[in-house]
Amino acid sequence: MELQDRVAVVTGAASGIGRALAHRFAEEGARGVVVADLDGEGAEAVAGAIGPRAVGFGGDVSQDAAVEAMLARAEEAFGPVDVFCANAGIGAGTDLDTPDAVWDAVFDVNIRAHVLAARRLVPQWVERGEGAWVTTASAAGLLTQIGSAPYAVTKHAAVAFAEWLSVTYGGRGIQVSCLCPMGVNTKMVQQGLAAEGDEGLGVRVVAAAGEILEPEQVADHVVDALRDGRFLILPHPEVLTFFQRKASDYDRWLAGMRRLQDTVTAGG
Repeated sequence: MELQDRVAVVTGAASGIGRALAHRFAEEGARGVVVADLDGEGAEAVAGAIGPRAVGFGGDVSQDAAVEAMLARAEEAFGPVDVFCANAGIGAGTDLDTPDAVWDAVFDVNIRAHVLAARRLVPQWVERGEGAWVTTASAAGLLTQIGSAPYAVTKHAAVAFAEWLSVTYGGRGIQVSCLCPMGVNTKMVQQGLAAEGDEGLGVRVVAAAGEILEPEQVADHVVDALRDGRFLILPHPEVLTFFQRKASDYDRWLAGMRRLQDTVTAGG
């Protein structure tokens, strides 16, 4: 899908990958971009920097009322939504001792928010015969995330939901893409690198596995994938190699991941 004259909504867009996507969509000629984030002031600031073809929206996209209000804001400002980027995400929790409330919060943002938005948008797109959905998952959704069970599990779920959307509606005009980067220079990664002990374990593994990309580089990959109609977006091409190794010999891959975890843990 070309972005010229399209209406796009990007969640988690006050910073990081979401902010880069919002700016890039505007540069590509989008008619309107809704910059949505729990940080309403941050969302408004990003929209203000983009200009009159963007509006900010503050709200919790894991809540149905907020999703309804966000999409209504988009249609009121620019018209029906053509592209939806389910980009909002959080990383919290570590192991089996992670409290239920943390598990619930991560599930709500990393997967339930996708279901709520798709429930409203997909029927409209099917009726119109077109629409584009972009999930920001993670390489953790194809592989796993050492040190963070809630993040690994919910990112797997995000990939699975995107796959299901593509299988179910891809033949009815709906284009689905799934973004699975490794390390990106975002607030989440910066905080993880600064954390000590198990809290920062997963990010230290990611940083050791490949280059830390800038959000703008990731946005370039997303625009290219939308144009080409590709499902899997891999800004770090080595993720495909890791994924293929996992699929070809699961037990060997698991053993390698255990060794990697031991190495990183021993290194502090």
